[in-house]
Amino acid sequence: MVLSELAFTADDLAMTRFAVSPMFEVVTSFRLLATGTAHPVHGRWLGQVRPRVAAARLDSGWLAELVPPQGYLPDFLTPPPGERAPTIQTELAALRATPAEEVRADLDVLGDLSGRGRALRRDPAGHLGRIADEIEAYWRLAVAPYWARIRTVLDADVFHRARQVAEHGAAHLFNDLHATLSWDDNTLRMVRRHCAMPRESTGRGLLLIPSVFAGQILTWSRPPLPPELIYPARGTGPLWDHRPVSRGDAIAAVLGRSRAALLTELEAPASTTELARRTGISAAAVSQHLTTMRDAGMVSAHRAGRSVLYARTLVAESLLADTPN
Repeated sequence: MVLSELAFTADDLAMTRFAVSPMFEVVTSFRLLATGTAHPVHGRWLGQVRPRVAAARLDSGWLAELVPPQGYLPDFLTPPPGERAPTIQTELAALRATPAEEVRADLDVLGDLSGRGRALRRDPAGHLGRIADEIEAYWRLAVAPYWARIRTVLDADVFHRARQVAEHGAAHLFNDLHATLSWDDNTLRMVRRHCAMPRESTGRGLLLIPSVFAGQILTWSRPPLPPELIYPARGTGPLWDHRPVSRGDAIAAVLGRSRAALLTELEAPASTTELARRTGISAAAVSQHLTTMRDAGMVSAHRAGRSVLYARTLVAESLLADTPN
């Protein structure tokens, strides 16, 4: 274990901010998926996603090469968010533009490269586009259909942390982030398994990024950019729990019973064929209803091989949420 101390000046505290990063959800979820084991929180997600990822052969490609089961994650896979909530496309564009020397430096730290890794080291510019394309395919299958739920947890965490700062100050925030973190004498102390992260080798400030798939604290550092601290988001426990819809009749009165039934069934992403089988509505009618609800911003569509997965958006999740009287 290594005790890392990150000192803060008043300017560092003033430059501390939060962000949500789709790419960190990609790499942490893939690492979880690649373990091949059960998980007390993410079991339902794993059961739904593993067959899709295997069918698309994404479990043995670039991500499998670059995301080891534990230890170092190449920094170029997770470009620093330049805004509070960048899109996956924004982060993939930054990945594609990574300078060759940064890719090679990260691969040197990763070590033990196979054929793909050695090819990437020889010609980063020639392979970064392929890596980004594979990550985009993985995103469509494994993360995008669930993004509304995930994003709700991440945003709620950021709101909670911001309120902590407003009510109790930065010291309370840092002491509450994770059991391996503590704040004392203008210094953030981190018990880490691998490497230290002293202020002398980082940029100014700090970027805090919650993650639903991260099981422990992760860090990112590439001066002169601010260091990043990725921490497990609070509220992840019930992320995949079944959520009964208590206002089904009221929603059906507004949307119609068929569309209300489809939204209810979309607790987990599903294809038109699956929805037709489960609801008894014809596939043609299901397709028509889904198109209408997609145009209204209530469902999103994500291609998964030859089929398309539909998922509820934040708009639909809010509509179906059981609000207290």
